[in-house]
Amino acid sequence: MCLILFGFRAHRHFPLVVAANRDEHYSRPAAPAGFWADHPDVYAGRDLEKGGTWMGINTNGRFAAITNYREGLAGPAAPRSRGELVSAFLTGDEPAPVFFGRAAQSANDYNPFSMIAGDLDALSFYSNRGNGIAAVSPGMHGLSNHLLDTPWPKVTAGTAVVAATRDLDDPDAISATLFALLADRGSAQDAELPDTGISRQRERELSPPFISGEHYGTRTSTVLLVHASGEVFVHEKRFGPQGAPLGAEARAFRLERARAVTG
Repeated sequence: MCLILFGFRAHRHFPLVVAANRDEHYSRPAAPAGFWADHPDVYAGRDLEKGGTWMGINTNGRFAAITNYREGLAGPAAPRSRGELVSAFLTGDEPAPVFFGRAAQSANDYNPFSMIAGDLDALSFYSNRGNGIAAVSPGMHGLSNHLLDTPWPKVTAGTAVVAATRDLDDPDAISATLFALLADRGSAQDAELPDTGISRQRERELSPPFISGEHYGTRTSTVLLVHASGEVFVHEKRFGPQGAPLGAEARAFRLERARAVTG
């Protein structure tokens, strides 16, 4: 993922509201979101090159998502895929702080990343370019290719849109608002662009919520809503070069146990 906007225990009906775009090379094969044959409790897309995933939820309410941390031009590939971290969390049972503690011991095995993981009661954040494991407070948050809540334009504007849905109770209305946000192709003003060690032109190209390049861009836009009752609504839209639509999946299912209440 390259943009994750979410409300955690901040909505009167939905303890978890997520709007996310995954940006990747179009040539990298991936499976659409669905329940995994080898782990039927996991609902996620899947990277068919390395076997991991970028975001998912399981039927016990465990949720995880990861972004690349941008620090200049990409270097040599690390020994292990970052997507395996998300897969390992979704298929495991360790609390997120314990899981991240173990991940930190092998942090150099992965290219730079930032990751959110937890459940409807507690979320944690960890980056192998950050300062340790942090609890995610209830409220509206955003993550792009840096640390949690770094005020890049698309993060700041995006969290405001997520916050504006907090009084809506219709999943379709929430999804429509969030998909409109995720589809925004407008670039940030030059004065607002971050400096992550790449060219100014490339910063500009990567600044919109939705990236529509020839070889690299937004591959999926996903809205994930978890109701306090335990009902889960997931809607994924898929795209090809220049943002051409390639299909969509929508699914509703119920968690095996719904432990969270709205805050």
